[in-house]
Amino acid sequence: MIQDIAPHVYDNAFAHRRAPLPEDCVFIVRDEKEMMIVETEDGFRFPKVFEVGENDLYFAFLIDETAFYVKQTIPAEIPPIVGAAYANQARFRTLKPGHLAFAGITGMQLVRWLNSARYCSACGTALEPSTWERAFVCPACGRILYPRLNPAVIIGVTHQDKILVTAYADRPSRGFALVAGFAELGETLEQTVQREVMEEVGLKVKNLRYYKSQPWSFSDTLLSGFYCELDGEDETVRLDKNELKEGRWLTREELPDRRGEASLTAEMMQMFKEGKA
Repeated sequence: MIQDIAPHVYDNAFAHRRAPLPEDCVFIVRDEKEMMIVETEDGFRFPKVFEVGENDLYFAFLIDETAFYVKQTIPAEIPPIVGAAYANQARFRTLKPGHLAFAGITGMQLVRWLNSARYCSACGTALEPSTWERAFVCPACGRILYPRLNPAVIIGVTHQDKILVTAYADRPSRGFALVAGFAELGETLEQTVQREVMEEVGLKVKNLRYYKSQPWSFSDTLLSGFYCELDGEDETVRLDKNELKEGRWLTREELPDRRGEASLTAEMMQMFKEGKA
């Protein structure tokens, strides 16, 4: 999955921030959708501090010994960098090297939060950055704004040797997905699983089993994967057509090979295909 970058080590501890060095990397983002990358023979890299300057940098995180920073104010003209171009965030699903792709999409999530952290939502006062944690503080009323994470679930609904796959109604198709949805106020993740399956495909489920989690910065989401079993024998799918355009049961043999893809959805489908879930 996209966060699996070993042997590289991701360190987002705010306490480990340091002054930028010339070879550190800089995220330059346009319209919260595109990030500047530099094409290389081995794939890509990000602009370096020595290429764009040290002014107005916000510490993001470390990967190994390299620090990554957000350029908070983009000048009208950036010094020319050979091979530089803006890449849509969707490209980070497949860009290589993988640890930089993970850095890029995580940086995009940070940029969206920084852009939202301007004024206090309670009193309208301009926010100030915290001096000791990743947060912004209102100097007037004391309200604290932390980075936003949206909890959601990915659900592998199974029955015997089949798993339920779906296709979203309002998105370009990237192949089949699994039932998914965001947690709502006052419910556990397990309750989210049961509600989303009932709402989207009209089925009851039982025997929920947690699989693993994934940070999915494309939608500012923290995903939790669950497998569960159909409760009963009736496999009739009743689609919520506002959410989905297709839902069908596939056997292990009918599932496409999803090895090496970036998402938790793909890994869960592959695990079922291989009889490991």
